[in-house]
Amino acid sequence: MARLIDLHGTAMEEFDRRVRAVTLTDWALPTPCADWDVHDLVNHLATEQLWVPPLLGGARIEEVGDRFDGDNLGEEPAATWAVVSREARTAWLAPSSLESTVHLSFGEVPAEIYLWQMTFDLAVHAWDLARAIGADESIDPDLAKELHAWASDQDFGPGSMFDAPVRVGPDATVQDRLIALTGRRP
Repeated sequence: MARLIDLHGTAMEEFDRRVRAVTLTDWALPTPCADWDVHDLVNHLATEQLWVPPLLGGARIEEVGDRFDGDNLGEEPAATWAVVSREARTAWLAPSSLESTVHLSFGEVPAEIYLWQMTFDLAVHAWDLARAIGADESIDPDLAKELHAWASDQDFGPGSMFDAPVRVGPDATVQDRLIALTGRRP
């Protein structure tokens, strides 16, 4: 499980690096996520991070309620991201964080499953954000490899979260195969 915690840290760094590269004029740029601009994408990830401490602490979705609905970025989106990501990471690093059961919208799952989902989301959205702002799209190769192996065993779509996987050639990189699993075109 220590390996997964390290992968999460790498994914967090990947997304953080892209957030720090967003300029004042980038926040309204479109992203590969059809309904989201850069602000919406970063807000989505910031909101996910806000959920981590209460969920790892045993809270249920209904107990948190609508506390994190809407725009959580405020006037200083990058600074807000820095705070919420640090707090989420701190919650994951707590000694017993992966020993708990987390109450998610689709049911109770081991915290390890939740951490895989969060790690996956950070990495894929780091790619989305990089594409949107014209930054380096490359994801840490080890992270891409581990996430591709995990994601290949998941049923991603098509559905509400992802489009149908996109075909890539036999010479596609692991990162391209990972991104293609989510319906994105690498």
